[in-house]
Amino acid sequence: MAGKKKEASLQTSVTNQEQWEEMLTTKGLTVVDVYQQWCGPCRAVVSLLRKIKNELSDDLLHFATAEADNIDALEKYRGKCEPTFLFFGGGELVAVLRGANAPMLQRMIVEELAKEKLVLVQGSGRKV
Repeated sequence: MAGKKKEASLQTSVTNQEQWEEMLTTKGLTVVDVYQQWCGPCRAVVSLLRKIKNELSDDLLHFATAEADNIDALEKYRGKCEPTFLFFGGGELVAVLRGANAPMLQRMIVEELAKEKLVLVQGSGRKV
């Protein structure tokens, strides 16, 4: 039962347009696992995300799952069963990763988090 509680706190569940818009206001980098109800979020990466969160221990790094079926902004991701990870910084889409490639996902999280910190600390431009 404890595993379920940790998982819930690791990833925020976004199931409608209102929650999506609220998630976009989160300060820092948010990595969103986009899924559809019939396919479900990518369970294979949860342990990797937990490892990354623990290693980086950064309050600017957030993870979420988002159901594409009920969120208008995710309409183009419907009808696909391939895992899709969207990276948002300051409410802007800054990167996309398709597929459950753990080494690539880890590298992108570290790189995009570093870029987001530069934007927040130095006020440099965000590459969308």
